[in-house]
Amino acid sequence: MKVDRHVKIAELINKYDIETQEELAERLNREGFRVTQATVSRDIRDMKLSKVPTEDGRQKYSVLHTSHMELTEKYMRVLKDGYISMDMAQNILVLKTAPGMAMAVAAAVDAMKWQEVVGCIAGDDTIMCAIRTMEDTLEVMEKIKRIVD
Repeated sequence: MKVDRHVKIAELINKYDIETQEELAERLNREGFRVTQATVSRDIRDMKLSKVPTEDGRQKYSVLHTSHMELTEKYMRVLKDGYISMDMAQNILVLKTAPGMAMAVAAAVDAMKWQEVVGCIAGDDTIMCAIRTMEDTLEVMEKIKRIVD
């Protein structure tokens, strides 16, 4: 799915200094996304990626032109598209997603930088979110309900 791929691309370019479309395609393929250079080229254009200089004088891809609001909307869309249900166990929030969507949804929750969320661990269709307190878990559940409803 395109949204999952875009989330993974953002994750990869933030983690690695990726200089070429071929290098990005190779990393995506290693992560389980079957892409061609043409697909990566379209993704770069869709995501408005730019090249910025690195410390060693080379260049790397970076997200420059996406506003915070656009990113938040994209993360909310990923959450809404992948979400199936949620339940809590004290300060642990368990989210169920469509098969294969857990990593993208977990990345979206982490990227929203909610102060209540310590972090997320994702499998294929299940996410465990460590939340600071039981009360915070209820607050996060409300935030998610507002997004997915």
